[in-house]
Amino acid sequence: MNSTELRTSFSLAFVYVLRMLGLFMIMPVLAVSAQHYPDYSAFLVGLAIGGYGLTQAVLQIPMGVLSDKVGRKPVIVGGLLIFAIGSLVAGYADNMFWIVIGRLLQGAGAIAGAIMALAGDLSRESQRPKVMAIIGISIGFSFYLALLLGPLVVTNYGLNAIFFATGVLSLVCILLVLFMVPNAQNIAPKGDTLPVVQDLKNLFANKNLFRLNISVLVLHMLITLLFVQIPIFLIDLNWALDSHWKAYSIVLFASILGLVVFMGLARKRQKLVVLISVAGLAMVFALMANGHDSIIYLLVLVSFFFTCFNYLEANFPAMVSSIAPAGKKGSAMGIYASFQFFGAFIGGVLSGTITEYLGSNWVFVLASLLCIIWLPIIQGLTATNRLKRYTLSTNHQTPDSAYLQLSELAGVKDITVVPNEHIIYLKVDAKHFDIQNARRVLNIQD
Repeated sequence: MNSTELRTSFSLAFVYVLRMLGLFMIMPVLAVSAQHYPDYSAFLVGLAIGGYGLTQAVLQIPMGVLSDKVGRKPVIVGGLLIFAIGSLVAGYADNMFWIVIGRLLQGAGAIAGAIMALAGDLSRESQRPKVMAIIGISIGFSFYLALLLGPLVVTNYGLNAIFFATGVLSLVCILLVLFMVPNAQNIAPKGDTLPVVQDLKNLFANKNLFRLNISVLVLHMLITLLFVQIPIFLIDLNWALDSHWKAYSIVLFASILGLVVFMGLARKRQKLVVLISVAGLAMVFALMANGHDSIIYLLVLVSFFFTCFNYLEANFPAMVSSIAPAGKKGSAMGIYASFQFFGAFIGGVLSGTITEYLGSNWVFVLASLLCIIWLPIIQGLTATNRLKRYTLSTNHQTPDSAYLQLSELAGVKDITVVPNEHIIYLKVDAKHFDIQNARRVLNIQD
């Protein structure tokens, strides 16, 4: 990668980390630290934890499309300002209702699509996957960091401090976007970075993509559902809030070891490991429904939950990318992200509502049943070979016969031509495809 691509990768990754910290840090602490509010209830806790997912889900695609019309940086800066306002609303809240409003506003700053599109604009086609990978890794890192920092910040400075800190951090992100992130030097073809409205209907109808969309919705339901409960369980087991980071450290370390094992097994039997992960989640919740009165027992179950969760969370986007037609990855990922965030919203609301009226054990019964229903859905997913993508520019003189020749080259699995953008998207089997042959057919000079 050149200096512009490195600067783009790390500055946008830093923006992602700071912003996602604000969304995630509340998860391990709210159920305990908000108990002094006069309108505290399990339902409002669930709504506050998952509420950001509702506005994220609704606005994810529109904000991405808007960035294509008015520019990436204006949308990103506007989204960060909305996030900062939501953080301040929640920070000044003296009841749960206004925390929920603040969280909804935080989620309304839905800038993920615009960030990915800007990263695409600032990177060459050959280096774009590396840039995207660095930003993607930062999302997972921010979640782990939030689990450790959340309890420490609340213990030392109070719940409001989390919201005020994230509000300030979002303003720092604005400065990073304006002064550290380079201005776009080239505009990436939008098909593989941004949602395209015309593509959405057909992609919704794609059975394999629909299975993955439902899967990520359930997966994020489960994690928000869990975090409405876990802080309370730790308190019940005499772990003070300022010690919760130790429990999460154990869980994260154990789950990383488990993830390494799963990844090793998946090299030859990926689908089997996916099914084992879903079945493992069903087992974890079934065992939690039967009791969780030992800290060791609880940590083992939560560690295995995170092992399964992390494996699925890491692999589902790659499956979406592989299945999505050439030139449609941006739209497919936009739909996928909307399902993901909506799942977080539903999980928080369901967990809080069921706990409020039936008790926490019924939350785990429901979660286990959902995983059992999920198994045949994911079982029906057909093979997803890891295919490579190329984006090639054409010119006005490219004859239609060249496109036919291109589609017949060895290794070409899918081809999409966008005449008005003078772009061709390819999905290929890298073992059999030679990019130089494609360039010769299209008369493209290196």
